[in-house]
Amino acid sequence: MTAFPVRVPHHARVPRRPALSLAALVLAAGLTVGLTGCGSNGEDELDYTEEPVERLYNRAVTLLEDEDYEEAARAFDEVERQHPYSIWATKAQVMAAYSHYENNQYDDAIVAIDRFIQLHPGNRDIAYAYYLKGLSYYEQITDVQRDQEMTRQAMASLREVANRFPNTKYARDARFKIDLARDHLAGKEMSVGRYYLRQKHHLAALNRFKQVIADYQQTTHVPEALYRVVETNVMLGLTGEARKVAAVLGHNYPGSDWYVDAYELVTGERIADPRRETRWYDGWFDWL
Repeated sequence: MTAFPVRVPHHARVPRRPALSLAALVLAAGLTVGLTGCGSNGEDELDYTEEPVERLYNRAVTLLEDEDYEEAARAFDEVERQHPYSIWATKAQVMAAYSHYENNQYDDAIVAIDRFIQLHPGNRDIAYAYYLKGLSYYEQITDVQRDQEMTRQAMASLREVANRFPNTKYARDARFKIDLARDHLAGKEMSVGRYYLRQKHHLAALNRFKQVIADYQQTTHVPEALYRVVETNVMLGLTGEARKVAAVLGHNYPGSDWYVDAYELVTGERIADPRRETRWYDGWFDWL
């Protein structure tokens, strides 16, 4: 599934000529710190050299641009480890999460994002962080034959983006993806309903199709769901109900192949122009 394009923001790269405050930080950070550690035999030594934040951060960005996502994530983590109180350490947290996302390590990305949100709720990149979390769930949506818990989590996260940051580009894409995820959930209900219908569990199938019509009205699955209700009612001998639902289908989707099939199912006649043969019925859900 293709995600909304996300690029490293231009401001995310450390400027080659940092402002005075950052320059002072870099100078202060450019000290060599010698650490001596003992192993189990007391003889191992570890020499550790702290690097300037500019060098560390730009190295991480270069790895990211080279699509070496695993190393990029480690490099961004190193920025935070060596310079935990710098502004670039905060940015590095987001960029490490993005590196995990690009590496398809969505669980790691979510953990990193949740930590960022908890530590920096007022940060300028907070909207992007929430959006990236939603994407990390969205990318894990599986086909309709499998459990849809990830789809529900994706919808919840993306809805949070749309509600918290309604005027951002992230909210616009989040709303679009929410619609796609909702369509996916409707597809799952249709898949279960068809299965029940094949097994001749007519009432169970009917309930699934009605749920799609009631809960997922704006999805692409509604015309078929209406037809399946017509079909199931015919199987149950409920001809009057079948005709009502066929009329609802014709009223709302007069040019649909599903209406042509439903009309033939309840009348025994095939129509060439379904728009002329629509049987009107007032009230979308009076029959539910």
